[in-house]
Amino acid sequence: MSESTGARARTVLAAGCVLWRKSPYSADGTEICLVHRPKWADWSHPKGKLKRGETFADAAIREVHEETGMTCALGSVLPTARYLALGTPKEVRYWAAEATGGAFVASKEVDRILWLTPAAAHERLTHERDKELVTVFLDILRSVGS
Repeated sequence: MSESTGARARTVLAAGCVLWRKSPYSADGTEICLVHRPKWADWSHPKGKLKRGETFADAAIREVHEETGMTCALGSVLPTARYLALGTPKEVRYWAAEATGGAFVASKEVDRILWLTPAAAHERLTHERDKELVTVFLDILRSVGS
């Protein structure tokens, strides 16, 4: 096994979404869902590790449902985040995903969600890499609306 293959094998693979919905309360008609994870005391986009044999897209949809209670329709691919999590390389692939139904139920993993305007979501997010996803998401919305 080559060094690069070994490093890739040890990378934690995950997927998530910038979950959004149409809203009459936001200036641009869009709200973004953020999740609060009490274990890390942070606000982020719904995401989680892939299960064995699961595709990134399937994991993204599953994680959105598990963490927010929402079903969703995947849209545009967003930038992949690569970073160290507790010293281990992590790769998270993201999509924009429109909420299509469901209801939130608090759990040990996610105790609260918020639906916020994109500007408020950008301010509330804990990690810069998550804020960058909001910026890219808004650029995509603007290009589609043009």
